[in-house]
Formats: sequence, structure tokens, C-alpha cells
Amino acid sequence: MSDLLKPRAVATGSTISIVAPASSAMSERTERGAAALRAAGYEPTFAANALARGPLYFAGTPAERLADLHAAFADAETSAVMCLRGGYGSNYLLEGIDFDLIAKHPKPFFAYSDLTGLQLYLLDRIGLPAFHGPMLAADFFLEDGVDRASFEAAIIGRPYTLGVEEGLRTLRPGAASGTLYGGCLSILVSMLGTPWEPQTEGKLLFLEDVGAKPYQMDRMLWQLRAAGKLEGVTGIVFGEMLNCSSNGAPDELLEQAILSALDGFAGPIAFGLRSGHVSRRCVTLTLGVEAELIASAEAQLNIREPAVRAAG
Repeated sequence: MSDLLKPRAVATGSTISIVAPASSAMSERTERGAAALRAAGYEPTFAANALARGPLYFAGTPAERLADLHAAFADAETSAVMCLRGGYGSNYLLEGIDFDLIAKHPKPFFAYSDLTGLQLYLLDRIGLPAFHGPMLAADFFLEDGVDRASFEAAIIGRPYTLGVEEGLRTLRPGAASGTLYGGCLSILVSMLGTPWEPQTEGKLLFLEDVGAKPYQMDRMLWQLRAAGKLEGVTGIVFGEMLNCSSNGAPDELLEQAILSALDGFAGPIAFGLRSGHVSRRCVTLTLGVEAELIASAEAQLNIREPAVRAAG
């Protein structure tokens, strides 16, 4: 991975470009999300095709979505780029990314879910930190959809700590530090064996997903391990894992499956951090920066390095 290419901090009152590199969103959610972002002190501006519906389940053609992404980074009037939602389709943009353009205009890029591959590719290739956090029509539209403390700390560059209040708890005790890295587990697994394969080795890994049954989680973790992607990983933090259960199975089956799949992994394991697919208050994680996991009686994840540089 390149040295971190830290964008400028985002001041209250700044304009945020809204893009849809994957799927389209419901208009009501978009409108409510925009109103909430304005109420938080920021001004959303929509890319040319951000509100497109189609073809299929996409928000425009790959060329249109890629052009919107490039234009958002190049726009001197905006301070950050936020995705409308995930869904599916950002994989079609990977081959056409203009790294030189984005490197000349680095900005905080808020996304998760299907956008994990795009975020990690930018992190691995040019060192752009990934802001794994709330999206306009996935989180901001909800009354309690955004964890404001972590969002604000991330965009102004203040170190912050996540713990019990953000859902975090210990599955296997220990302490670990390293570069925070990861995102949606199913997307990471889908990119194995491709030119965009994630570089997890030696990282402090964050993994989250939605709607995956315990045996499917087991299978994806097995695949990561078999592909060598857990080699040197210092610790693992799992997300809330929303709706990752089986009908009629005991509540603890998912955690048991995780520990079974990671038998032999030496590092600490924590679970429950509400970032990405969550039931409420989506936490912002800055991937690519140095962090520390303390998995003890009360688990903590300390974000020790800012992902932005001082404005000016």
C-alpha cells in the first residue's frame, strides 16, 4: 500500500458530492437523507446521474457512474464524496478508475457494502483512506441512522475511541494494533483471484455483512484463510452482522461459527461494532490508518491516526 494520501479535513458548512456508483435509491429516502445532511450542517450536491434508475438495478451505465465519480473528486466546490447507497454494480467501475485524477483531488469517500471493493482498491493503489461510514439514502434518511460523534471525528481528524456504546464486545481476549482495513466480507471474498484482490495481510481487520447465515460466514472465513488472507492479521473486529442468523437456531450460533472458523488464529477477536450494515447509528471507520484493538472485559477500538490533514 502507498503512503496515505490524506485529504483535507471537512469543515461544517462544506458541500458534499453525492454519487451512485452502484444501485439506484428510493426518491423518498434520497430526499430525507439530503434534508438530514443539511440539518447536520453540510450541503449535498448530486452528481449528474446520481438519481438515475436503470438500466437493470444500476444507477446509470458504467460509463455514466464512473464519470460521476471522477467529476465529484475533481469538483473544487466540494469537500467530500458520499455514496447514495450500495446495492450492486461498482465492480464495473474498477477497470476505468483514473488514479491520477483522484490522487490530485483526494477527498473523504464515504461508502460501504458493494463499494468496499472500490474503496479498498483506491486505498491499496494510491493510499486514499476509506471512510467506511454512513451513506445518504442508506443511513442519513433514518432518524437514528448515523453515529454523529464518529462521523464528525473522522472528517475533522480527531482521534476517537469506539466501544460498548457502539456495540463492541470481546469474543477472544487480547490486544492488537495495526493498519485498520476491511469492509463487507462477502465483497472481499468475491474479489479473491481478481486483479483487485484485497491486501489484508498484516492488517487489523474489520469484517461486516448482512443477511449471511452462520454457515455462510464460516465458509467465507474459511475461504479467506485458505487464500492466505489471514496471514499476519493482528486482530479481527466484526460488525453487528445484521440478520446473520438461521431460523430456529440458537442466538449464539453465529459467534460459535466465527470462533470455530478462526480456530488457530492467534489474534484477539471482537464483535458487534455498528459500522456498515447496521440496525441504527452507523459508525464511521477510517480504513488505512493506525488503530488499536483492546479486547478485554470492555472491548475498545482506538482510532489513533487522523485520516485527514488540517484544512488550508
